Amino acid sequence: MEIYTHTDLASESVSGEESSLSGVLQSEREVGGFTVRRIRICSEGAAEKLGKPIGDYFTLDCGRADHMDADSRERLAHVLSGELRGLAERSCGKPANASLTVLIVGLGNIALTADAIGPLTIRRLTATAHLKTLEPELYRSLGCSAVFLLSPGVLGQSGMETGVLVRAVADRVFPDLIVAVDALAARDLERLAATIQLSDAGIAPGSGVGNRRWALTRESMGVPVLALGVPTVVGSSTLVYDALARAGITEPCEELQAVLENGRNFFVSLKESDEVTEHVCSILSRALSLAFLGGMEL
Repeated sequence: MEIYTHTDLASESVSGEESSLSGVLQSEREVGGFTVRRIRICSEGAAEKLGKPIGDYFTLDCGRADHMDADSRERLAHVLSGELRGLAERSCGKPANASLTVLIVGLGNIALTADAIGPLTIRRLTATAHLKTLEPELYRSLGCSAVFLLSPGVLGQSGMETGVLVRAVADRVFPDLIVAVDALAARDLERLAATIQLSDAGIAPGSGVGNRRWALTRESMGVPVLALGVPTVVGSSTLVYDALARAGITEPCEELQAVLENGRNFFVSLKESDEVTEHVCSILSRALSLAFLGGMEL
């Protein structure tokens, strides 16, 4: 019944019987009052079984962003920025300082609240790459990385695959690293706006809603790609199937399977989606700014 239980979160894929799967390494640590869970998928067999590419996946289960106070959101942003810098430096083999060039891409449709996390996060950041050549003294004084910002929209808006646009830009600006920010799909309603995932395995735009496009990965982009995301939707069929499984019904009858099949194109988001998105984007943009921009924000 995997077709009804899709999730973009590695922490949900590696649960139950899968928690002891060969080729999967797990660890946890406390940082700044938050638990950072690391899942490393290190074999092709495990990757195929879990439906996730080989790589490292870091999960911060932080609670609903809109239920956190300002101090907690700031602490979370600092924790996330540390994870971002560390993963960026390991992926690129160079420090996240003025010598690093980063292309930050906000994936998604800004016209849809549940899919707007990427572009709305980008709006809060400040581009600095142009200063490196136009105002070199100012750039050096800022002590930040050279950051390009891109919000490519979605296929229905531009008529072009997101991956094609990102690769075209990357081929012209030569980043050391791409960071893709996107909304994700979860399996559990409790994880909506309450979990942050960071990965070095890249991302396939639209995969969370069954609309898989050209993936943004090291192989397709030519440089390391980090994926930063927060779940904002749960598939309606996934929600129903998960509820049935918790009630001990793991093999629905044919009639119920037909209902689940018909509901695979519908998605559930939080009723406070506008407010939640605002807080999520605030945390993500702050973390990215601390990691690569010396804390600068618009």
